[in-house]
Amino acid sequence: MFLRGVVQSKSKTFLAFCFSFLGGVAVASIGDWQVGYVWLYTALFVCVGIVVACWGSKSNRFISLLLMVFVFGFSRYVIAFPVGEDHVVHAVGDKVEVVGVVASEPDVRQDGVRYIIQIPNSKFKISNYGVAAPQSDDYFRGKMFVTYDLYPRYGYGDVVRLSCRLKAPEPIENFRYDRYLARFGVFVVCEQPKIALIRSGEGNVLLRSVLSVKKVVADRVNRLWHEPKASFMAGLLYGYRGGLGQLNELFSRTGVTHIVAISGYNITIISSILLAFCVQLFIPRKKGFWLVCGGIALFVLFAGASASVVRAGIMGVVVLLAKQLGRPSRVLNVMMLTAVVMVLHNPFILIWDAGFQLSFISTLGLVYLSHPFERVFRFIPEWFGLRESFVATMAAIVATLPLILYQFGRLSTVAPVVNMLILWIIPAIMLLGFVAVMASFVFWPLGQVIAWIAGLGLAYIIVVVEWFAGLSFAAVDVAVPLWGMFVLYLIVLYWGISRSETL
Repeated sequence: MFLRGVVQSKSKTFLAFCFSFLGGVAVASIGDWQVGYVWLYTALFVCVGIVVACWGSKSNRFISLLLMVFVFGFSRYVIAFPVGEDHVVHAVGDKVEVVGVVASEPDVRQDGVRYIIQIPNSKFKISNYGVAAPQSDDYFRGKMFVTYDLYPRYGYGDVVRLSCRLKAPEPIENFRYDRYLARFGVFVVCEQPKIALIRSGEGNVLLRSVLSVKKVVADRVNRLWHEPKASFMAGLLYGYRGGLGQLNELFSRTGVTHIVAISGYNITIISSILLAFCVQLFIPRKKGFWLVCGGIALFVLFAGASASVVRAGIMGVVVLLAKQLGRPSRVLNVMMLTAVVMVLHNPFILIWDAGFQLSFISTLGLVYLSHPFERVFRFIPEWFGLRESFVATMAAIVATLPLILYQFGRLSTVAPVVNMLILWIIPAIMLLGFVAVMASFVFWPLGQVIAWIAGLGLAYIIVVVEWFAGLSFAAVDVAVPLWGMFVLYLIVLYWGISRSETL
């Protein structure tokens, strides 16, 4: 009992420090504080002095350390903004010509392609309002966000010559577009760009190879299925959403957008269903755990291993870990440490990245609300993991609903029913899609046959989604303020605790 009390005490202390750090980042983010470094150094120096002065008292020492960690979190957000005269942000308003590298996988949409161009300490050629100026002697660095035509298409690692006018991104109504781009380290946008390819083959060799394989697979997917099934299958296999068109809106109205989005919300649900399938196939849970974790790792690598994809994979593994250990209290410590490490690396994601928030909260829901929901839905049969998939879906929906109402202001009234109708078949479609693509490289007709079978599943999902999306009450606009979101979470928290105590 004594050792258990010590462990619990250390666990609570650890969580307190994690919350303090995240609280500092949150306050700086919401207030959008950008103070000078002198003030930050002064605040940290004062905090150290307070800790030294309060060291003799255990309670005062603890509070002063919490304050210091809070200030550290606050400082981490402030120093994330670009500093130094050599940053490209200081060229905003100028027309520039620069050589840069496509620094990430291009985001292909129906209306164009989004690129992030890294400027590796190169000289600018600047012209003001069309009047040519001599090339600057200063080297500039940083990233640019560029929206360009669908063709010609450039890829990761391409070195390009870019000409455009630089502009600082601005908020769009209630959407902080500037902070959205800041998540990628981007603080300038190129307007009316002109791009010319210089050479290819730069960037990370491993990522470039993975993306090359991904392109080959994408071409094969487009040959095996017609639209919108091709884009749908691409979304299931590697998170592509560029060609879904009207389906995106239908998925949103029925609350199933997560099936084609690489997020923790998606991977946690799919991994739970896959683990349930392993159990149904008489694969021991321990072996199933490692099989699914290996599958998640391969999926993350194949999807491009971007920060958001890696984060989603980590959240999926955390849920599996919770099921494996059966100790949610330990998992909370792992999740908080994961969140702190992610925010320490990129402080903009805590408040300005809805994907991070949804991933984190849906994971909490799957870990802590699944058990109470199991008793509520014990009447659902366990065939092919049907009950576990529905319980996981409901836990994630309830956990993320307050955040969705605050962030997006839309409530899908048919989401639970639609999720129950389609989620059970998603793993099978993903498996058939993967096998069809692989088989097509060996024997094309075999790949076509398997793709046709998978297409039946895709058609079934599309029919279900279209029918429910056509209902007048399928989606309701319900926006809640920040305080309303917290009230809803208090209700969810109270329900979860009360149901757990009665089990």
